[in-house]
Amino acid sequence: MSTAVEVKSGRAKHWLQALWTGFLAACLLEALVFSMVDPGELHWPGHLFAPSRKGVYTMAFFAFWAISVACTALALWLSETDGAVSGRPAD
Repeated sequence: MSTAVEVKSGRAKHWLQALWTGFLAACLLEALVFSMVDPGELHWPGHLFAPSRKGVYTMAFFAFWAISVACTALALWLSETDGAVSGRPAD
């Protein structure tokens, strides 16, 4: 009996690959951006929205993660063969 989850669906495997790669990319981007930018120095338009430093870190991480997942998913989709995309075997 295996404790690891087996992913049999190609689509699920691609999403898991995209989520994990996006997570790692978001971690790297977070470290790079906030090594140069102090979230306390950011100025937001209007006075109603003033997030804390942790709030800025959190929002930025999820924004970086979403963008990275989208880019990775697009790259995985574009790397598929014609047969996998159209549902018929490749020549």
